[in-house]
Amino acid sequence: MKRVLTVLAAGVPLAAAVYLPTASAEPQTTTTSTPPACTAPSVKAPAGTEVESVTAVRQAGGTIHGSGILGGDVSGVPAFCQVTVTLTHPGDGDHAKVQTWLPETGWNGRFQALGGSAYGAGDNGVGLGTAVKNGYAATTTDAGIGDVLDTSWVLNSKGQVNSALLKNFASRSQHEAAVVGKAVVDGVYDRRAAFSYFTGCSTGGREGYMEAQRYPDDYDGILADAPAINWDEFEVATLWPQVVMNNEKTYPTGCELNAFTDAAVKACDKLDGVKDGLVNDASRCDFDPRRLIGTKVDCNGEELTITAADAAVVRKIWDGPRTTSGEKLWAGVPVGADLKGLANSERDTDGIVKGKPFQVPALWVQLFLKKDPSFDLTKITYSDFTKLFKQSEAEYDKVIGTDDPDLSDFRKSGGKLLTWQGDTDEYIPAQGTVQYHKQVERELGGSKRVDDFYRLFLAPNTSHCGLNGKDGSTDGLAALTAWVEHGKAPETLPATLINTNGEQVDRDLCAYPAVSRYNGHGDPSLASSFRCVSPSRH
Repeated sequence: MKRVLTVLAAGVPLAAAVYLPTASAEPQTTTTSTPPACTAPSVKAPAGTEVESVTAVRQAGGTIHGSGILGGDVSGVPAFCQVTVTLTHPGDGDHAKVQTWLPETGWNGRFQALGGSAYGAGDNGVGLGTAVKNGYAATTTDAGIGDVLDTSWVLNSKGQVNSALLKNFASRSQHEAAVVGKAVVDGVYDRRAAFSYFTGCSTGGREGYMEAQRYPDDYDGILADAPAINWDEFEVATLWPQVVMNNEKTYPTGCELNAFTDAAVKACDKLDGVKDGLVNDASRCDFDPRRLIGTKVDCNGEELTITAADAAVVRKIWDGPRTTSGEKLWAGVPVGADLKGLANSERDTDGIVKGKPFQVPALWVQLFLKKDPSFDLTKITYSDFTKLFKQSEAEYDKVIGTDDPDLSDFRKSGGKLLTWQGDTDEYIPAQGTVQYHKQVERELGGSKRVDDFYRLFLAPNTSHCGLNGKDGSTDGLAALTAWVEHGKAPETLPATLINTNGEQVDRDLCAYPAVSRYNGHGDPSLASSFRCVSPSRH
């Protein structure tokens, strides 16, 4: 997670961070006189698949270096048995690898599956190593595709979307990993895991929600953070800032974008009752960017003046995608979020400023919608944008939308779903997650029926997957295991946040819809100085 800033600066997308959930819950360590033999177990093929191969290799542990663009590393990993099962779906020509890492000693009796990032279906090794270090037997799948930005699989030789591999990425490979991973644990340890968990952020978060919606019996608990649900809608929506800049022919610099964000945060900081460098409910911040027109901004020694055109662009980006007739399509970039994530631009060799789109939505539009890798995104008009948005919904909602609010089967199975998300998530607006939570409440008959198995926590001044180390930290997996294993539902989620001054502050994140409110006295850096109140009292 320490590499998040560097990776994002290099243009790596959506959850460009290795997901490292930890759990301090009381372990159930297995002690044996001799470690289990690291030999390939017999694995029954999940329905609709064939097992191509099963291998087992003892790994000494130590430091694990993450593969692919995300990289990263984790040290102090104990020796483990690495079992790799390769599956194929007859007739589809795919080869999906399911890796399961099993600690040689000190297994806590739990099973943990890990999700992916961007266009990568699974973990790159760092999350697996962290899970093993914490006593878990851990599983992930590559779904037969590639790294986080490897989209070479998307279009087949006929220029059509590879529906089999899309189905792998969207849903079936994660379920098959659950089946295979549990079987491997049983085969190596000669006993089943006492509890099974899924953890993931962004794409991994979407995969967690998919599990709850489609395969409610796979896991006892799901930690699905900053989830990329509503995939077919928000993927197009996150291209909106580029469409706005291209159509308005105005490209605010990074310095100017920061000035708008800083001014908005300063104006809305006191909404929670105290000036503490945090906006506790970004959706309530109604700062008008036109207030900055004429403001001078120092940008690396150059004085820039914010124009009416700059303010108009930011206003449209914050407001979010609309049709040409004004119909709201999706949430905009949250006020307080880093605008440079989606409204980035650069000057070419001829000195002309051009937009630099975020790769994940850019690839979605080029490959999945236009089926043309060379499609020029700068030519998208506002009218074209609406058509692309509607096309994405029509073609992909049922495949990868992951927005079914009927979680009744997951509730009946006894499963628990816990989610945290940054209120200033620059890539996936938290309002999409909030909207889904509301839909689940309507579907299941009210908040009380939902609170007993599904809780959402929003973190102020926290970027995409930020509580994994970039913008503070929280131990969501510990809260989830306590809920699953001991019935202790989390009323709040203790977290360390980073305010706009770069200072660490402690907060107890409130279960949605409650929001944090200053008590009127006490150190604003301490969680004890705040309480959770209903939005109507905020």
